[in-house]
Amino acid sequence: MNKTIRRASVFALLLVFSLLIRATWVQFYEGRALADDKDNRRNAIETYAEPLGNIIVAGESVTGSAATPDSDLEYRRTYTDGELYAAVTGYASQAYAPTQLEGIYADLLNGTDTRLKTVVDSVTGERADPGNVITTIDPAVQKAAYDALGDKKGAAVAIDPATGRILAVVSTPSYDPSSLTDANTAGTAWKKLTADADKPLTNRALRQPLPPGSTFKLVVAAAALEDGLYSSVDERTDSADPYTLPGTTTVLSNENPSAPCEDATIRVALQYSCNNVFAHMAVQLGQDELRATAERFGFNDETRDVPVRAYPSVYPSGMDESSTALTGIGQFDVTATPLQMAMVSATLANGGKLVSPHMVSQVTDGGGNVLTDYDDEASTTQVVSSDTAEQLRSAMRTVVEDGTGTNARIDGATVGGKTGTAQHGENNSKTPYAWFTSYAEADGKEVAVAVVVEQSNAARSEVSGNGLAAPVAKAMMQAAIG
Repeated sequence: MNKTIRRASVFALLLVFSLLIRATWVQFYEGRALADDKDNRRNAIETYAEPLGNIIVAGESVTGSAATPDSDLEYRRTYTDGELYAAVTGYASQAYAPTQLEGIYADLLNGTDTRLKTVVDSVTGERADPGNVITTIDPAVQKAAYDALGDKKGAAVAIDPATGRILAVVSTPSYDPSSLTDANTAGTAWKKLTADADKPLTNRALRQPLPPGSTFKLVVAAAALEDGLYSSVDERTDSADPYTLPGTTTVLSNENPSAPCEDATIRVALQYSCNNVFAHMAVQLGQDELRATAERFGFNDETRDVPVRAYPSVYPSGMDESSTALTGIGQFDVTATPLQMAMVSATLANGGKLVSPHMVSQVTDGGGNVLTDYDDEASTTQVVSSDTAEQLRSAMRTVVEDGTGTNARIDGATVGGKTGTAQHGENNSKTPYAWFTSYAEADGKEVAVAVVVEQSNAARSEVSGNGLAAPVAKAMMQAAIG
């Protein structure tokens, strides 16, 4: 063989080796990325080749599957009472990535979860029968919240304090997930929903933290009792009225100028929602002590999964004393989701113990065999002492019985709560947010709730936690304990 032929042969051999190496790389290293690519239609074809598993509420499926004729995607997702449960289910779409429970349990619901495979499935390579997601949602509480919110922009969460089971997750305005399921029509619905200024796709209950206003005073009071700043909710505080923010000439006013807020006890300060008491109390405690208590309740937690990842509620740091004072009334940079404020009431209702909130009870295979039981896995944290919790429950009852939360009263039930009206916009130029967080118990049943109303048709002068949010909470509590 002459030199030219030999060199050409070696070069050709190197090309063959290069092709083999590249093919191996693509097959074994890039194959998964290509398979998971959102533009790979084979994934959608495989996912929707068979009916999906279902999301269950109180023993009934709120999801289903329907045949899609004349399409290579043989089935599409369907929803029963889609707008009612949208904040729970999310959507599974032929065109867009799934969200909420549909997204978290996508593998289980489409049968690709490895836990579903039988020996026969492993041998034949067939996709396993899909599994099901069993939620903790109580349909009566869910519907009560949805109906009571009505055309208001807002959100509500209800929790069973003893078990951590989430009984309701509602966000309004809502949307119908069915509008996004069919690839042929989803685009039009998507454009309409994303262009809507009211953001119906946003889960306000879990993922939109807002200033909690005076509902945060419960956390401040808990910190004061735990720290020993005050020994009882009935001990008089050291609280000037009017109160000037430290280092400023700004006087912090109370909503009710005639309320007995000077040196008021914690009970009276919660009853009348005295800003001077809790602003000064926050300064007395200091931001570090207050932040530590807030974090025990769940603030600043970036890993809160229920199992949907909840947006963190925030207690800030690096403040001067005037800003710290404003955090004492749930303003400045304090933010909270309805989930977080429901957790505060649930903790106090449960003797100071927080049971990790969750809205999925179990996941099962197609035959009903339990794969994971989240009720059994719920963890418990002692946030405050049982004595602190009992004192604050008592003070919350005063708020409802003879204070700013009278619209939450329920005949035959023990109800405690706290109102909040949080400033919104520069110099409070926009409509305030109306909050209410509470607990109720009757006949061995108990529930904790939180409601926020961002916007309603009410006149600005009529916006209050008692006027807008407390009636929603009352409807939810009645449904839970009735």
